[in-house]
Amino acid sequence: MSTPSLPSLQSLPEGYRALVIGSTGAIGSAFLAHLQADPRCALAVGLGRHTHPSVDLDDEATIAQAAQQLKAQGSWHCIIHAAGMLHGPQGLPEKRLGQLNYAQMEATFRTNTFGPALVLAHFAPLLPRQGRSLLAVLSAKVGSIGDNRLGGWYSYRASKAALNMLVKTASIEVARTHPQAVLVALHPGTVNSALSAPFNGAEIGRPAADAAADMLRVLDGLQAEHSGSFYAYSGEPLPW
Repeated sequence: MSTPSLPSLQSLPEGYRALVIGSTGAIGSAFLAHLQADPRCALAVGLGRHTHPSVDLDDEATIAQAAQQLKAQGSWHCIIHAAGMLHGPQGLPEKRLGQLNYAQMEATFRTNTFGPALVLAHFAPLLPRQGRSLLAVLSAKVGSIGDNRLGGWYSYRASKAALNMLVKTASIEVARTHPQAVLVALHPGTVNSALSAPFNGAEIGRPAADAAADMLRVLDGLQAEHSGSFYAYSGEPLPW
């Protein structure tokens, strides 16, 4: 059985430059490693709370300052937002209406929706106005309203559904000034990570490196007319 080839963003110009926000997480670090290994990529930079520049999703000033600093270095052809949360100090995802509370809903939306929204606002202008570019945000299939058959996970589902709407809306605006830009929401599947660890049970997720490679291949094949869409790591379009 042959080993899959490492991903290379052939659709971007030779010497393209890439950013990964949330590069310390399992999937984010895998994205960064793949991009840094792509011989066509001149520079791949990871951003997070402890990088320089730093990006803290709870602090809009850090998002704005990082974007401004990186914009001064020129255009960035590939921007991936890989940060997110499924559970935290407030508890595991709510299974019932009676478990909903402000603290957990606010924390989930701050990380999964509000933070990425500000990343879109400050980082989309870093894409080149001429030529092809990619901006991807990690979403989740459970954020699909049309695909929701099991219920539960209220805050997480809602935060990802709202994120999908932000990506769709941003894609319409960005297309006016960046006609070749592709903005999409991506579903990574179940991945071995701290995020999914409490829910895997006997079913172990895929390595983060495999998920990131699959999503880079999906991105590489998308065209401008696909901007504002929602895709799984397999390349399957997902319903809103």
